[in-house]
Amino acid sequence: MAAAVILAAGMGTRMKSSLPKAMHPLGGRPMLTHLLAAVSAVFDRVIVVVGPGMEALAKLAAPHATVVQEERLGTAHAARMAAPLLAGYAGDVAVLYADNPLISEATLKRLVAARQEAGLAMLAMRPADPAKYGRVVTDAAGDVQRIVEWKDATEAERAIGLCNAGVICAEGPLMLRWLDAVTNDNAAGEYYLTDVVALAAAQSRCVAVEAPEAELAGINSRAELAASEARLQGQWRSAALDAGVTLLAPETVFFSHDTVIANDVLVEQNVVFGPGVRVESGAVIRAFSHLEGCVVRGGAIIGPYARLRPGADVGEGAHVGNFVELKATTLGAGAKANHLTYLGDASIGPGSNIGAGTITCNYDGVNKHRTEIGAGSFIGSNTALVAPVKVGDRALVAAGSTITEDVPADTLALARGRQTNKPGRGFRGKKK
Repeated sequence: MAAAVILAAGMGTRMKSSLPKAMHPLGGRPMLTHLLAAVSAVFDRVIVVVGPGMEALAKLAAPHATVVQEERLGTAHAARMAAPLLAGYAGDVAVLYADNPLISEATLKRLVAARQEAGLAMLAMRPADPAKYGRVVTDAAGDVQRIVEWKDATEAERAIGLCNAGVICAEGPLMLRWLDAVTNDNAAGEYYLTDVVALAAAQSRCVAVEAPEAELAGINSRAELAASEARLQGQWRSAALDAGVTLLAPETVFFSHDTVIANDVLVEQNVVFGPGVRVESGAVIRAFSHLEGCVVRGGAIIGPYARLRPGADVGEGAHVGNFVELKATTLGAGAKANHLTYLGDASIGPGSNIGAGTITCNYDGVNKHRTEIGAGSFIGSNTALVAPVKVGDRALVAAGSTITEDVPADTLALARGRQTNKPGRGFRGKKK
């Protein structure tokens, strides 16, 4: 039995943003959501500490409990805010930071297991550039004695490679006791969570659980956010390649946290996968396409320069060509929309062909309406389908038509102005 307290009250002044730091996106979802996914798999209770006016962040944390740190008096003070919700709790309590969003479930399990052998367990790392991280001071046996901040460290202490990642875990009653014992007797007048380590070491054994920098590095600036995004994308690209996906230029392909791509999919250069995308085996995603909230089924070809928006479902062997946009639209098996087309709130039957410049006029200024096109139909170029409207199976709509009424199956529909020719009125008939 273990509980997690996530400190998420920081605004992140170095982010230079009105958005709470924990809500900044990473891999297609907020930082806090990343951490919650890992924490929820390990801990039976989760409490998120937010700042005043952070209702949106509290909503993001739901269904987990939240408490508000009305005054920002330091990290130990923030952790203390969870004390009323932990009264009488006998299990372990871990304190984490929302700006360490990439800690894995496996690492958290190792932390909890290590706590069983010591009074306090903490996460630590050995970054390539320790920079100004706090150093973890250990004794000859490797047990943790204290954490010294870079600005307070001696030259010998700054040479230590083991750095603090900020996460600690202890028995609930002991954690609350040590948090209460932390003082603000320092230059900043704040209550620091790192002081808990020294208090714990004076009474019991403290151990450090090491994990890679890529997991534990904190995010406090836009530059660090970009660096974490790059590391995350690199991991996802490697995983896709290992799973049998062909990436012609891996460094130009961007995934989201929930992107699912089957083996034998080909992804060309400069493709972006937003949240909620699933691509089945044998599909081809051509260059400069953007996909979000959609399904691409086996053998389909997307792009180049295509946009699939939420609700798009592209059938087996279907084609979505250059400068074609689909939104809340099902494109049946073998159907084609190859050029310069917008299909919104529509269903297109198998084998139908949608000509260049076709649009579904799905919005009347107040409500959205659907367009239904049957199997094997042909929609001529530059057609406007004014929804709600239905086109039957094997129907033919003449190019340049504006369709406002249903078209029965096996019917030719023409809806355009009559052409009138005036002989002799061309250029040769005009005088200068």
